[in-house]
Amino acid sequence: MIEVTILRDVVTIGDAMITMNPVQKGPMRFSHTFERKVGGAELNVMLGAARLGLSTGWISRVGNDEFGQYILNFMRGEGVDTTNVVMEDKYNTPVNFKEIRENGSGSTYYYRFPSPTETIDEESISQSMITEAKILYVSGVFPSLREKNVELVLQAMKLAKENNVTVVMDPNIRLKLWTAEEAKRSLIKLMSAADVILSGKEEADLLFGKQSAEKHIQSFQSLGIQKGALKLGEEGAVGFDETDSFLHLPAVKADSVADTVGAGDGFNAGYMYGMVQNYSLRETLRFANQIGSMVVAVSGDNEGLPYLSEVEQVINGEQKVER
Repeated sequence: MIEVTILRDVVTIGDAMITMNPVQKGPMRFSHTFERKVGGAELNVMLGAARLGLSTGWISRVGNDEFGQYILNFMRGEGVDTTNVVMEDKYNTPVNFKEIRENGSGSTYYYRFPSPTETIDEESISQSMITEAKILYVSGVFPSLREKNVELVLQAMKLAKENNVTVVMDPNIRLKLWTAEEAKRSLIKLMSAADVILSGKEEADLLFGKQSAEKHIQSFQSLGIQKGALKLGEEGAVGFDETDSFLHLPAVKADSVADTVGAGDGFNAGYMYGMVQNYSLRETLRFANQIGSMVVAVSGDNEGLPYLSEVEQVINGEQKVER
């Protein structure tokens, strides 16, 4: 019998949550009705990549409950490989509640501990789908859930490097999950093992102090990172590559802003799509910026993540996608 290796474009490791989105905007104390959604930092990026047509895989754990089954069904329906997702009997699936203000900004209140991802161990990593991928995507969220996760992610990154898998990282700092000092100490260690960085300006400011985009990129390069992008929100993004050149592309103006959550995740998915397609730096930033502008027009963690055909229609000027 011939063993067939399935090469995935992107895989990730991270938790998942049921996200309760408010039906109306404003302070959460006045929100009485919520809609059940699926959320999670790394999960959202995999959804975004899958909708762009990339082959994706997800390493995680959920509770053996109705919410956990809902998440699994949702991810499978989006085409994400859940082979390395296990339903754990002794854990509940985490939940969070969102608050969305009138201007699209918001806050998230987490009820995620104890997390079922606590059962992910060294053996889980070694037997995962990482070696079969082109890209391993990691963020700072999963390492922040518990101290041991930092070493688990380092092991995953090492396994990727040993198998010529490119490691892409977004620091994605959540100060509700760890202190600024803990985040900086752990993320500097993790970034030193990454090949590509996709960071927001706020995360970079926390890691290196407030400075210009160019200085931040130089700080990333000093860690051995050869390419990536610094996301500037409404000001677009600055990309860099092995040529040591910087390229700033302005943001694509959004028709409306319903919810800013998920824009960075959409950018990351678009950037990795550009990597898989061997786009130039300019093409990659343009594609990723376009996705970011489309995401903010829709309320929800991942509801606004577009399909490839929608992005291409807008970029090619064929028609305006109604979202």
